[in-house]
Amino acid sequence: MSEPLARCVGRFLDYLRVERRYAPGTIVNYRDELTRLEAAMVASGRTRWAEADTATIRSLVAAEHRRGRSPGSLRILVSACRSFFRYLAREGEVTANPAVGVRLPKLRRKLPQVLDADEVGALVDVAPDSPEAVHDRALLELLYSSGLRVAELVSVRWCDLDAAEGQLTVVGKGSKTRIVPVGSHALAALAALRAQDAAPAEATIFHGRHGRPLSTGAARARVRRRAKAQGVWKRVYPHLLRHSCASHLLESSGDLRAVQELLGHADIGTTQIYTHLDFQHLAKVYDAAHPRARRRARD
Repeated sequence: MSEPLARCVGRFLDYLRVERRYAPGTIVNYRDELTRLEAAMVASGRTRWAEADTATIRSLVAAEHRRGRSPGSLRILVSACRSFFRYLAREGEVTANPAVGVRLPKLRRKLPQVLDADEVGALVDVAPDSPEAVHDRALLELLYSSGLRVAELVSVRWCDLDAAEGQLTVVGKGSKTRIVPVGSHALAALAALRAQDAAPAEATIFHGRHGRPLSTGAARARVRRRAKAQGVWKRVYPHLLRHSCASHLLESSGDLRAVQELLGHADIGTTQIYTHLDFQHLAKVYDAAHPRARRRARD
């Protein structure tokens, strides 16, 4: 016999947490999406997951679309359903995956914004006139130097840093470990931070009040405040520094595979978006410098 709807969802979330080691944020997202699916099942009078069909999930996606959810958000909903029913099939709760027949909404792929080199320079040039300033400069330098995700940034520990080799061990999405280079400016900023931080090697490098590990939200807030204080008036957030790192590295090297390894992308197709950013840079240079382009601009 099948277990009640909610109990199956709970088991699935435990599976993601313990066996798959999904990030807490991803588990919360999946929980919310499956709660919506469970409500749709109950509303249609169904009490077993084996009674779910493709039409049920399509109707849920359509209803969420009418509520104004974006294609990207709806893709999370469909992905959560697919993963859930795949798990249920493995557990013998269902015989087929009804979410497979639901097409993922198409995304309008937006090119990420980036900071130019001068803007990055202005952002990270934080005067080391207080312990907090030293802390934030190291945070900004490392984000830009190594292209870290904010969740990776707040989890790195002193023992993960090999200053002599100029590298950092990072645990990324799916608990995958990778080693990333750390530039000389970031190493100097981290050395200044370590000189004022007597925490043990197992402690996280970045922390908030009372020495607690910095949360992702607090890291975003620090980046935002520092950007304003440094006179960078774009909307600045941690992932913008990751984009900027990738774009500048690709622009200088042309090595897409190296950028993929740095960022920890499983699919090089994800990294290829930065080739479009590189072309944008080329187009701007062309329009500014090519005689025929200048002539066209004056016409």
